[in-house]
Amino acid sequence: MSTSTESESESETELMNLEKVPVWDLPDVPQGQLPSHIENLRTRVLCTYIAPTNTDKIKYSGAFASMGVDNSLRSEQFRNNFRVEVMKLSEDDIEFDMIGIDAAVANAFRRILIAELPTMAIEKVLIANNTSIIQDEVLAHRLGLIPLKVDPRLFEYMSENDVPNEKNTIVFSLHVRCEKAKKERISVKSSELKWLPNGSEFVLSTENSASSSASGSASKPKTYTSFSCSQDSLPEFSNNPIAPKYPDITIARLGAGQEIELEAHAVKGIGKTHAKWSPVATAWYRMLPEVVLLREIEGDEAEQLVEKCPVKVFDIEDIGKGKKRATVARPRACTLCRECIREEGWEKNVALQRVKDHFIFTIESAGALPPEVLFTEAVKILEDKCERVITELS
Repeated sequence: MSTSTESESESETELMNLEKVPVWDLPDVPQGQLPSHIENLRTRVLCTYIAPTNTDKIKYSGAFASMGVDNSLRSEQFRNNFRVEVMKLSEDDIEFDMIGIDAAVANAFRRILIAELPTMAIEKVLIANNTSIIQDEVLAHRLGLIPLKVDPRLFEYMSENDVPNEKNTIVFSLHVRCEKAKKERISVKSSELKWLPNGSEFVLSTENSASSSASGSASKPKTYTSFSCSQDSLPEFSNNPIAPKYPDITIARLGAGQEIELEAHAVKGIGKTHAKWSPVATAWYRMLPEVVLLREIEGDEAEQLVEKCPVKVFDIEDIGKGKKRATVARPRACTLCRECIREEGWEKNVALQRVKDHFIFTIESAGALPPEVLFTEAVKILEDKCERVITELS
């Protein structure tokens, strides 16, 4: 016990002595700046062959006050440093860099994209006939997971007290039958879902019994939903009718004589309620990788290093006179597999790091909205959350 106490007191004394020495008295350290090794600990995650270290971000404003450095977060500094750079954009996914933010903000965007961005999905399924081998509940579940190509911003949420109408409900019909003469099974694809602009075509059971009892009644029977519009009166859908995003999704397989007839009603919701309302297939981020060569690696060692990396982060550069050396050609492709430092001794040659405030963000849209629109909508939701907090605090 006495030995450990003495060692602890000695380490505390050394730390106190170091704090008394001004950092600008050290060589090559300008006043108001941190030494390179401390700055590296503040801004980088160090990845050893065992596990990442230094993963916490130093948020205390006075952490480096003894060194003459202010570590506080200022709004003006954040505005000057923060930027978004789009690296790849396609119809279904986007990859961009978010630079100058904290991991908590990046994770807030991810959670909003997955759970709080609204979209349209099939919620209610009215099955008139189902003689397939798939149970009604499983069939309804499969229909709910089919992504719909429709802008949810054009529709309203539907509460328990609301009546289905053209502003809060989308109706699809599906009627497929496999004839008995066919010897092979047929596949029911998502393309069989047909949009009904005028609403439901299924007559209410109460209305059906009432109409049968009343003779000579020429009134139109009441259906589950009755819309006051048609496809022609919806200019936003005239050139782009509502349909499933992917027409080749298999819903069921029908054998000879089997049949499915149903109506599917889609409403607006968020992924927090059910995953079928999540507008993204996935949304994820990772810190920007940094690969640093601690010394020049030449000759056979350079070739060994190139062969170690499975994603080809390193390359060989010809430096003349028949000499070759290893270079870091594609650091962004590093997946942190640690193969380059796993062998004994290589950790002294290569350093793997991650930048704490630089995130590579990837969004894969499920099809309702383009990925760049999903991100801008997530920004609006986060902005609304911040405004609510400020209002409640004031």
